[in-house]
Amino acid sequence: MKTNVHSVSEYLQLLPDERQAVVAKLRKVVRENLPRGFTECINYGMIGYVVPHSRYPSGYHCDPSLPLPFVNLASQKNYVAVYHMGMYADVDLLDWFVAEYPRHCSRKLDMGKSCIRFKKIDEIPYELVGKLAAKMSVAKWIKIYESQVLNGAK
Repeated sequence: MKTNVHSVSEYLQLLPDERQAVVAKLRKVVRENLPRGFTECINYGMIGYVVPHSRYPSGYHCDPSLPLPFVNLASQKNYVAVYHMGMYADVDLLDWFVAEYPRHCSRKLDMGKSCIRFKKIDEIPYELVGKLAAKMSVAKWIKIYESQVLNGAK
């Protein structure tokens, strides 16, 4: 769902009731587990958790006016998505998640580079999403971003 909303509450209000509850629960799990230093905002038309410019003034290399993205939550047409940039840049984190997923969900993992797609919203492994959110600090994300992502973009 691509939107032009300006707040998380606005984003949630636009969702159908069944999606609203799911995305709100994902939001709660992420907020409860994400290490200090990330800021919640609307990022790319989704709920985002970013490294603010006050902590990382360079911003995102694709658009330095934007803060450095880390996790996004979105209700897409056919699924609910969790986008986790840390898994895109850190193969150890990706490997951990892929190995852990079957212990939390009987469904086959549906994933892109940083996007975890949940087509059956009643089978989202919230506990695992919380563990994933807790795995990387702001300092570690910046270090990985600068060494893996930023250097690869040059």
